[in-house]
Amino acid sequence: MSLDKIRNFGIIAHIDAGKTTTTERVLFYTRKIHNVGNVDDGTTETDWHPEERRRGISIFSAAVTTEWRGHVLNLIDTPGHVDFTAEVERSLRVLDGAVIVFDAVNGVEAQSETVWRQAARYAVPRLAYANKMDRPGASFEKTLESMRRKLAARPVPITIPVGPEGAVSGVIDLLTMQRLSFEGEQGAVVVASEIPAESIEEARMYRELLVEAASEFSDEVLAAALEGKPVAESVLKAAIRKGTVGGKIQPAYAGSSLHNLGVQPVIDGVVDFLPGPADVPVVTGREPDSEKPRSLDIRKDKALCALAFKTETDKHGELTYVRIYTGTLKAGDAFYNPRLGRMERTQQMYRMFSHERSQSLPEAGPGEIVTLVGLKQTRTGDTLCDKKLPLVLESMRFPEPVLSVAIEPKSSADKDKLDEVLQRLMKDDPTFRVGQDVDTGQTIIQCMGELHAEILLYRIRNEFGTPANVGEPRVAYKETILAPASGEERYTVKAGEKTLFGHVALEIRPNPGAVAPVIAVELAPEQEKDLRRYLASIREGALSASGSGAIAGFPMIYLEIAVRGGSVTPESAEQAYSAAAVSAFGRALKSASSVILEPHMKFEVTVPDEYAGGVINDLQRRGAEIGELGAVAGARVVRGHVALSKMFGYTTMLRSLTQGRGQHLLEPYEYKPLPPEELKRFQA
Repeated sequence: MSLDKIRNFGIIAHIDAGKTTTTERVLFYTRKIHNVGNVDDGTTETDWHPEERRRGISIFSAAVTTEWRGHVLNLIDTPGHVDFTAEVERSLRVLDGAVIVFDAVNGVEAQSETVWRQAARYAVPRLAYANKMDRPGASFEKTLESMRRKLAARPVPITIPVGPEGAVSGVIDLLTMQRLSFEGEQGAVVVASEIPAESIEEARMYRELLVEAASEFSDEVLAAALEGKPVAESVLKAAIRKGTVGGKIQPAYAGSSLHNLGVQPVIDGVVDFLPGPADVPVVTGREPDSEKPRSLDIRKDKALCALAFKTETDKHGELTYVRIYTGTLKAGDAFYNPRLGRMERTQQMYRMFSHERSQSLPEAGPGEIVTLVGLKQTRTGDTLCDKKLPLVLESMRFPEPVLSVAIEPKSSADKDKLDEVLQRLMKDDPTFRVGQDVDTGQTIIQCMGELHAEILLYRIRNEFGTPANVGEPRVAYKETILAPASGEERYTVKAGEKTLFGHVALEIRPNPGAVAPVIAVELAPEQEKDLRRYLASIREGALSASGSGAIAGFPMIYLEIAVRGGSVTPESAEQAYSAAAVSAFGRALKSASSVILEPHMKFEVTVPDEYAGGVINDLQRRGAEIGELGAVAGARVVRGHVALSKMFGYTTMLRSLTQGRGQHLLEPYEYKPLPPEELKRFQA
């Protein structure tokens, strides 16, 4: 398959902006499906899970493949709810481009900002699509302005709406300067006509802005613009594509997916402006042993390099979703997993269509996204490569869970099954953690929020048929240190006839820039050479020790662990270095000043004007810091941040305060020290 004919892209957005509805139209217009499903009816292709259909929201990312204008489109529809942000994160890590959907009434919303930042983190070029243009209060220009103001984006309109507010009847294509209407079954027939007289001035203004933006990326466009000559459509497209692939501009479209207006131009935009695999040809990583950087070129290198970005358990077994960067992967092949330090073998390979294994593949090459069966130990973020040219690609960063729930089997006979199910779910979901309460011995699951917990408990009880008792949700507290501290351990233990030796010196220090603990190797070159084979064990031991803080045993965050020293003898053994690292960490922690942290959440509450006063008073009573008051179409939008512990039961309270008409979103914001009056209960 030609690399320039592949588009790997995702559809991302705030919840309820219309991602899945848009995906459904894409599949219908590209003739992949014959009937258009509806989110409210639970009949869409990519919302396949029973809970997605019952709740009318996306919970899992879903991959589908279709074709348009001779191009293969690998599309991933992602969730919009913040509790499932890991699905967006791991999708964007392997995608080449994205379509970000905005509700044209509300513009940029809280989760819009989050997914935009996620895409920017991986330098993913974006198209912008202002959806729901036919709703009262919708505004294309206000949506673009909110992008400029809140996202520091540079949207460049490609289509603009035709018709009065709330009654949009089509769009104007600024590339061809034609009016497009969408007729026939579900708007599948695109009819081009002259621009209406009442819209011609507006269209000319936007066309000038489009040419002006394109001229920054093309001398030919610039020369034509300066001379007042018309610009050929192909030349204009090439310039826009250059600016888009470079991340300088974002082509913007208007439409209404639910009412079949304006989606086909967005699909054209995916083909015309988003990059293919060959547009970003070099993949970079590090050698697993030496940590030295290494690059592979998709156009030249034949050695296999792929990234496992998602694992999933379905009714037939375990699936591993993989993006291939270089080389060819064949069904039945064995390949090297540097994290495991051993080979893994795939049994079968498929192309997925939502949750169905739609096509068995004998092999797949660079740029393709496939699903493998048979990988027992590979997990999210693992690199799969040629053993002769091992490479570790950058993995993904996931937020820390903020909510914990105690869980136990209904009977002792169910204990082993529950443990197995929890381990399987933890492998599939990087934001789901399982641990034990050090005081009670209870099993504790940690989640991203109440909805995340509800979905996981549904799966445990219904999908996996494991009865369980659960406690009330609790805050998932963390710990950190306030100043650097050092610890050292020479560890010696007898193992039969052998003596095992490990020697490690560590320094732990605050690191506000990274939530999860990070490891830094700060050894002299000769010392690093001696300890190289034991660094993985030292890292494993140190990270394991950071899972329990000094005050109440909560996991530690905002922490850097530096390997500063150590020595090697003929008795050196990997397990001894892991144990030495645990002990050295404990010594350092004992001499450090620690503090308990609680999660604070960023909130966005949207309420009708008449209820705003009562909602604001309730938020202030909860200790919320209100940072912004906005207005959209007869409603108030209240934004700020608040301690998570103050927001349990808020859904019920908001429903009561607004007669069921209020909506809210909570998103992890930061961790702050626990107030002194609340710290006392952990120091008793």
